[in-house]
Amino acid sequence: MADTMRGVYTNLTDIRRRVFCEVAKLAYAVGDNADVAHRIDELPYEIIPGDVATYRESVFLERAIVGERIRLTMGLPLQDADHLNRLSDGLAEAMEPEVYYQPPLINVIKFACNACEDNTYRVTDACQGCLAHPCREICPKGAITFVNKRAHIDQDKCIHCGMCFKTCPYNAIHHHVRPCAAACGMKAIGSDEQGRAKIDYEKCVSCGQCLINCPFGAIADKSQIFQVIQAINAGDEVIAAVAPAFVGQFGGKGNVGKLREAFKRLGFSGVEEVALGADLCTIQEADDFLEEVPEKLPFMGTSCCPAWSVMAKKEFPKYANCISMALTPMTLTARMIRTQHPHAKIVFVGPCAAKKLEAMRKSIRSEVDFVLTFEEMAGMMDAKEIDYLSLEDDNKSDFDVASADGRGFAVAGGVATAVVNAIHKRYPDREVNVVNAEGLDECRKMMRDATKGKYPGYLLEGMACPGGCVAGAGTLQAINKSAAAVKRYAKRSPRQGAAENAYRMLIPALASEDGIDHEVDETLEAQRPHE
Repeated sequence: MADTMRGVYTNLTDIRRRVFCEVAKLAYAVGDNADVAHRIDELPYEIIPGDVATYRESVFLERAIVGERIRLTMGLPLQDADHLNRLSDGLAEAMEPEVYYQPPLINVIKFACNACEDNTYRVTDACQGCLAHPCREICPKGAITFVNKRAHIDQDKCIHCGMCFKTCPYNAIHHHVRPCAAACGMKAIGSDEQGRAKIDYEKCVSCGQCLINCPFGAIADKSQIFQVIQAINAGDEVIAAVAPAFVGQFGGKGNVGKLREAFKRLGFSGVEEVALGADLCTIQEADDFLEEVPEKLPFMGTSCCPAWSVMAKKEFPKYANCISMALTPMTLTARMIRTQHPHAKIVFVGPCAAKKLEAMRKSIRSEVDFVLTFEEMAGMMDAKEIDYLSLEDDNKSDFDVASADGRGFAVAGGVATAVVNAIHKRYPDREVNVVNAEGLDECRKMMRDATKGKYPGYLLEGMACPGGCVAGAGTLQAINKSAAAVKRYAKRSPRQGAAENAYRMLIPALASEDGIDHEVDETLEAQRPHE
């Protein structure tokens, strides 16, 4: 399902950004616990003032939903609506700068859910009551009759086959699909007893597509804004590792000087480019492909998208070893930072919700202390009243170590292109066949075809988000606009391919012998609610 709302500043966007902003303000001005608790309990009234509802049927419902969003932004769990709670309950845990959020990461705010119909066929006013009645004739269950010269579908008989929908010459039959469920490539969203969305955490891989496709804002993930700012306030050395999809997210055309200045004003000690780690990941994957395909493995899938990687290993366990064992750009960049800043707090800033779970895995030492999305960063900038476009350039050069190919990881097709270029740098005549898929449904089809022998010796690139990382759940801009900005930024690099990266010799030291046997189990466990 296409993400039609991305890049459109809606009421939901406004509420999300205001919550991020207000929580960040609170964190920067944090005092003693009692004062913070009082401020948290007041926030819904500041964000939703007055006594007239703006978005929903009741101002009280609006405040309740905002209250739950505030808790999630602070990394706290949702509260039960059937007994008295204070919004600030659990504050002491949230104020610990080392704390990770309590599972699950992706949450449904039940009383915000519209209980949308899912997989239901209904006749619209476009029905002409035509003489042929093809919808009735083709229905295998006799579920369609005509009442007052208009088709009627008996929902008790309907088996949702869609034959009537396909046959109607006036397109008068509409297929109602819950937007969040349609966006979920894992088929992890069903309904509870009241018809509201319910996530099956045994399936969810935290891609975040549901939360950006819910037009009622009923699904949200947890944040570490509060904890990151706690670390900054404590005087820790806090370094941001920024994913290449940052270009254009805050405005402008990839002005790195403005980005560094913005992070400095937010209290960060430094900023590094994750595309550097993408170069190292490229080299690892190119080496693995040359060594193992097709002699040891029938094909190889890329590793950098955690949602795709977990899906492939979970649903095709016999071929789990065909997904590259290379460490992701986030992990490699963080490990490089750690070699020079052993005591720093490292914050990955990017487009991806699934990276929040990747950073939590214990079987792979990621060295990432916190993960923030671009939208969460925008909230922090709003809190500090930073106008990104008006910032002075720091007059330093661009990040100058990552290649154009490494920066291209952010766009669908970019990972495979980088790996192929690295292989051709060493073996110009080596033929490398590539297939790529965007969205977990398409990734699943690609993987299924590969296991059936359709792609012998191929390199498979999987991206959970349609369009690549630029379409991640934490991005701010329209996907096509972001993709174009990344491609322009990549061309500015003085290095074309990963092989030109001066840090490539560090790979053996950075890629230590961490196991990944528990990657799937850990990811799913990090989504399961605690009993």
